[in-house]
Parts: sequence; C-alpha cells; structure tokens
Amino acid sequence: MKHMNRRLVMAAVLALASTAACTERGASPGLWRLYESGLAGAKYIDLTHTLTPTIPVWHGFAPSTFGRTVNPETGAPYTYENDGFESNRFALSTDQLGTHLDAPAHWAPEYPAIDELPPTYALRPLVVISIVAQAARDPGYHLGVADIEAWEREHGRIPAGSVVMVRSDWSKTWPDPSLATQAVFPGVSLDALKFLHEQRHILFHGHEPLDTDTTPTLESESWLMHHGYAQAEAVANLDQVAETGCLVTIGFPKVGGGLGGYARYVAICPASWPHGVKIGDVAEAPLAASSRLLHWDDARGMRTRE
Repeated sequence: MKHMNRRLVMAAVLALASTAACTERGASPGLWRLYESGLAGAKYIDLTHTLTPTIPVWHGFAPSTFGRTVNPETGAPYTYENDGFESNRFALSTDQLGTHLDAPAHWAPEYPAIDELPPTYALRPLVVISIVAQAARDPGYHLGVADIEAWEREHGRIPAGSVVMVRSDWSKTWPDPSLATQAVFPGVSLDALKFLHEQRHILFHGHEPLDTDTTPTLESESWLMHHGYAQAEAVANLDQVAETGCLVTIGFPKVGGGLGGYARYVAICPASWPHGVKIGDVAEAPLAASSRLLHWDDARGMRTRE
C-alpha cells in the first residue's frame, strides 16, 4: 500500500509538472486546448423550436399560457417604468412541450426522472440519418434497420454513446397547430431502436414529430421508456446538419421529478460546414441592443418584438 501511495504521489507530481511546463510554453491547460483548436472556430446550429403558447402539442394536454408576473403586494404587473424590470409567468400544461427530452420515468417510474439524468449527457457525437426521401413517398414511413445499415455502409459504424437524430423534414411546417392532429407521420420502428441501443449502444435517439411511432400502443416509445432509455422529440433544423462529424450539446432544466425536459439542442459542426454561426459572428458579451423593444402583446399572449 505504501508503494502504491508513493506511485500515486509521483504520478500526480509528474502530471502537475507537465501542466506547468505546458503553461510556461504558452499552451492552454487541459481541455482549453481542445476548445481553442476545434470548438472556438466551429459552426453552431440550433436544433430547437421556440416555446410559445400556440405551438403544436398533443390534444391530451391543455393549452399553455404565458403571462406577466404580478407583484403580490400591489396586484399589478411589474413594469420597467415603475419597478426597473419586468418578469414572465408561465402556466405550462405539460413537461412534454415543444423540443424536449423524454426521461424514461415518463412511462416507467422505476427509471430516472429529468433531474436524475447524469451530467455526462451534456455533449456527444451527433449522427443524422435521413428518411426524407422515404417519407416523401410514404408520409407514415418509419426508420428501419435497413436504413441504418445503408447509412453505415456509406459513413461507417455509428459510434457508441452517440446521439442519433432521425431527419424526416416533418417539422418544416412548424408551428402549424395541425401537426399535432396528424395520425400519419414519419417515425422510428421498434426494430430500429433495438438495433441502435442493443447493437450500437447509442445514448439516445431524436426525431422531429411529437411521438416516436404511429402504432396503436406506441410500441417504440413504450420499449424505450421501459428499458431505461431517453429520447429527444420535436427536434428542428436537422436539414442544416452534416450526417457525420458534428457534436450535439444537450441542455434542459433540472426540475425535480420532471418526466420531460424543455430541452435546447445545439449542433456543433466543423468550421467549413456551410450552415450555422461561428463565435464572433454575432454579438455575445455584451449582447446587441435592438431598436424594437420587447413588449407584452395581449393578442399573442406573450412578449414579442413585432
């Protein structure tokens, strides 16, 4: 044990010395080098729909409403003029709203809720598999194992631990409320999901529609949730992302006992990719001011610059 402790101490000293030497030579420490060499010059693409009171949502959930936060002492909304700030109140009918992440506890209470998902979900390799051509011929087409195998013949094996997004272009007409009433839409078959998880060991998959499949029992979603797998739903802008070579960042509020998470997915693609925005292309700190002031719009039931 003493020899083991000495070895651990020596290893720590050598690691510190190596870091110090890199710092003295002007190199950035640790993962800062990775950021500077790759991520700082990358293209960033938002894969997320904006939450509003009128976006498509399953008919079984009541409408959501946005409002102005009221001062409980006066009963009046906070205003820039009187209080120096304003605030919003959100009455969201469900945590399955807009672009979101389904935790397996959505269907299976023995599995983790949103706040119990590990922080390792934050950043992953992104795979995009297109079924656009198939869905154009058959609006109810579901991704199959043959589609995955065809993708791998062209691009190579899907990396373990990756996120696989299924592009169908279903979201092209978002936020048309009629999307929530469609009984026929492109989905992901149970066989495909079993292949992705059991053979390729992905982290999770994502799709553009509000549900995973169109079977009477939602068999694909049921299998996922009851086997401890998460999934992304109502994803946007997959037509702007490369099929390989990008990463995806995954962010969602850590709501105690949450069964779904209002998620923000951002693809990070190589600097040469034609879509997306680079750091430095837009104002960040400070952020840019607008001549069109944000204001409460009674007609739309939300704040807007329009």
